[in-house]
Amino acid sequence: MTKRATAERSTTERSTTEHRAPAGAGSDRMIRDGALAWRPAALAFRVVSLVLIALGIVRITGIFGPNPGWAAFSFYTVQSNLLCLVWVALLVVATVRDLRGQGVRGYSTPSVRWSAAVMMAITITMLVYLIVLVPATFVQDSGYVPFSLTDNLIHIITPCLLIVDWMVFVPKGRLRAFDPLLWAIIPLLYLVFAFVYGGLGGEFSPGQRYPYPFLNVDEHGVAGVAVRVCVLAVALIGVGYAYFGLDRLLSRNRRGHQAS
Repeated sequence: MTKRATAERSTTERSTTEHRAPAGAGSDRMIRDGALAWRPAALAFRVVSLVLIALGIVRITGIFGPNPGWAAFSFYTVQSNLLCLVWVALLVVATVRDLRGQGVRGYSTPSVRWSAAVMMAITITMLVYLIVLVPATFVQDSGYVPFSLTDNLIHIITPCLLIVDWMVFVPKGRLRAFDPLLWAIIPLLYLVFAFVYGGLGGEFSPGQRYPYPFLNVDEHGVAGVAVRVCVLAVALIGVGYAYFGLDRLLSRNRRGHQAS
């Protein structure tokens, strides 16, 4: 092989190596797979989230007071907040474990799909509160005043914390097209619980056998409740697919950035 050919081959190999280097070096970057791969930030955010979620649950249930409101645990709002509390606690544990074992770079999410499912479950809490329950307070003579500190914690702050965690710290591009349908199982299971509990004589509050006004069979009838539930289900599944589309978009943008 001539010196000229050897030099040209060396130049070609060096050019190829330099072109591929950014993709390989991506493992050392702070942003990977559409997520912030920096565990100290994730841990700090998740610890604060855990405290705020717990505070909301304690305030709405009065669990440490002289007269705990045990009936509060029968509502979807509190149950979805409890789900978030357990999930964020698992995230904190996973992040601490990975910090010790793998260092500060990387993300710590035990299950990307479960992270999205929990986020969707609490998103339902926020949307139903803002779109259905709050407007109802303006036409009902209940004396209830929305947007108190406790209401904001369990209906708005907790959902926003889970959404931000998913947006910032959870890798993208790993959800499946049918996942938004699976996410609907969580509220569906609650509906089964609510109707069975109320049908067996259970009360969500004194004299009230339904947890939310739009589930009041006595007022709306079975057909009326069924229509309301179906409309709500379609709308919420649509929100789920909006999350799915955002996941794909963030993943695609990240791959395009690495390729460039």
